[in-house]
Amino acid sequence: MTSAKESQLASAVLMIRPVRFRSNPLTVASNRFQGKFDASEDQQQTAALAEFDAFASMLLDAGIEVVVIEDTAEPITPDAIFPNNWVSFHADGTVVLYPMEAANRRTERRRDIIDSLAREKGFHVSRIIDLTAHEHRGQYLEGTGSLVLDRPHRIAYACLSSRTDLDVLGDFAQQLDYEIVAFDAVDKDGFPVYHTNVLMSVGENLAVICDESIARHEQREAVMQSLQSTGHEVVSLTYAQMEAFAGNMLELRAESGLRLIAMSECARASLTDEQLVVIEANARIITAPVDRIERSSGGSVRCMLAEIHLPKESA
Repeated sequence: MTSAKESQLASAVLMIRPVRFRSNPLTVASNRFQGKFDASEDQQQTAALAEFDAFASMLLDAGIEVVVIEDTAEPITPDAIFPNNWVSFHADGTVVLYPMEAANRRTERRRDIIDSLAREKGFHVSRIIDLTAHEHRGQYLEGTGSLVLDRPHRIAYACLSSRTDLDVLGDFAQQLDYEIVAFDAVDKDGFPVYHTNVLMSVGENLAVICDESIARHEQREAVMQSLQSTGHEVVSLTYAQMEAFAGNMLELRAESGLRLIAMSECARASLTDEQLVVIEANARIITAPVDRIERSSGGSVRCMLAEIHLPKESA
């Protein structure tokens, strides 16, 4: 079991620069947010690359360590831009590999990237927990898409879907010593929300959540009580704001110690003045125009960032 005290906020992130980005035909059945950018595959890749590079540069300028790894042309991995679904990095040197629902997403998992973090970037990896055998049983857990982690309190929030299985949640919880807060969540049409990080984000002192998407009263109360009992100020989102990816924000810590909240321009535009006041009292907002990535793939800025909580060898 992991025991190292872990900060909620990472100061370093892994990003995968896209090579053959496009709306993934194998994920469209469960992701109602994708497939809304009417463009050719080449146009989707060109647009995504421009948005990716601008976002990575913005994070660097804001004081975040950004490790950019180029995707490979083969095998074809249209969603490789979202590494947080296949890997998570933890403060005691643990790396977790996750089971993925779509077959063409499983090839995103690359041990060479983990090796590169240790060899070239000075991060310490002490163990690798591989949960991918669950794929053979049709059970999935897609990293910090499926899991929204409160790392200091060791709580994992998870909305159940075809991509987030209770058995794998139990395996994760046992191996990493986490408490699971599981619930069901649906969009405005009653369709299951595919990933937990679409509807909620947990920062150091602030939590943002589309609580109306949790239809069962007792589950909603349990989630809200958990957030409040851990000292989080809660901002509630509407369905429309969730659809604008306002739940898909991520709080980070700059090299200066300043708290930052990264979100897309679409997400920020959906928020009310009152919500922005609360958010900006907690952290400085940085926004990226990634609307073509959002519309093609149904993921936003949080999905593009795998936080690196691994210790540095020099430390």
